[in-house]
Amino acid sequence: MQPTLVLSLGSDLRSPSLSSQPPPILAGEQTSLSGWYVGSFLPFGKSEVFCQRSLKSNPSENEEKEAQSQLIKSDEMQRLRSQALDAFESSDYIAAITFLDKILEVCVWDAELRELRAECFIKEGEPRKAISDLKAASKLKNDNTEAFYKISTLYYELGDHELSLSEVRECLKLDQDHKRCFAHYKQVKKLNKLIKSAEELIKEGRYTDATSKYESVMKTEPSVSEYTIRSKERICHCFSKDEKPVEAIRVCSEVLQMEPDNVNALKDRAEAYLIEEMYDEAIQDYETAQEHNENDQQIREGLEKAQRLLKQSQKRDYYKILGVKRNAKKQEIIKAYRKLALQWHPDNFQNEEEKKKAEKKFIDIAAAKEVLSDPEMRKKFDDGEDPLDAESQQGGGGNPFHRSWNSWQGFNPFSSGGPFRFKFHFN
Repeated sequence: MQPTLVLSLGSDLRSPSLSSQPPPILAGEQTSLSGWYVGSFLPFGKSEVFCQRSLKSNPSENEEKEAQSQLIKSDEMQRLRSQALDAFESSDYIAAITFLDKILEVCVWDAELRELRAECFIKEGEPRKAISDLKAASKLKNDNTEAFYKISTLYYELGDHELSLSEVRECLKLDQDHKRCFAHYKQVKKLNKLIKSAEELIKEGRYTDATSKYESVMKTEPSVSEYTIRSKERICHCFSKDEKPVEAIRVCSEVLQMEPDNVNALKDRAEAYLIEEMYDEAIQDYETAQEHNENDQQIREGLEKAQRLLKQSQKRDYYKILGVKRNAKKQEIIKAYRKLALQWHPDNFQNEEEKKKAEKKFIDIAAAKEVLSDPEMRKKFDDGEDPLDAESQQGGGGNPFHRSWNSWQGFNPFSSGGPFRFKFHFN
């Protein structure tokens, strides 16, 4: 294998590769190419001088060929560098990146050129690529506080407050009096604390308090849109989990206007639609979410539930029978039941046709109370299954909604117990 030099363009990007006085080769440095291998490193101008001096020191034939090859490569790198700088100064960042890519394939350890390419990536809206170059530059150049500061601000703008905090701390380790790093540190630390606190509140189920924290996040950082979007996404989640469907639908929709493919917002809005009994809309949101994350079990189960509830809504809906919302508390269910049972008790009707209608209505009301006042049965119904149908099928009977009036005659609508405890008549 022929020896190869890996070049660095040096800190002054506009300086020529060779000054009027060539850089000296220090004592102890080799004076021939025979000991160099792939990956060796010399500064750009120094490598050219090294090659020229090697040619004057009676090199072997192979060493002479290698020195000539390195001189040609050095000239090529200088030409590419000039083109890259011209393109950068002309705001042609794509062209500059192309030239810099070629140089950095050879000059892999040049911190300044990596920083220049990072600037090009930033201008082209590719912050993650810029971060990659800046991280390399932070290791290649000692005490590179500027690189750490830029990495931190880029992470911050991407919404990654934790990594931003980590990088700005590295800057302050090198220079605790660095003004920009310290100012940025205070801002990102405050934001990080608010977000962590909000997430802890969500874990505890304290959704109202979590919502307040995320509203503070938006006030703390109003100029970076990523924090507004992420905060609204979490507020949308809080409203959905707190069974505030109207608010959830409103905020989730705001998120989806900014990010139409936001799977979290789609799932949370779908859940809110289910509470509002807007099954078609819920199905549409789940299907859209599934297009972007087909392996998400929560989406799959939510879609199946929405489809069952839609089918169920086309039959009998216990919530509608009692006139209560799907998130109604047990006290509301009992209150609604008592009112309707009093209104529709068949003993109140003398006309035979009206009595038959009232009997059917009363059976529906009693069945609704039976299901919705029992947590286990209610959960089955909320998941799109009819628990009374299941019981009927297991017993081999018919539709439970066709029970005779006589089977409900002993049911006291003002009792908290089962349906056959008391004899109850209205006179």
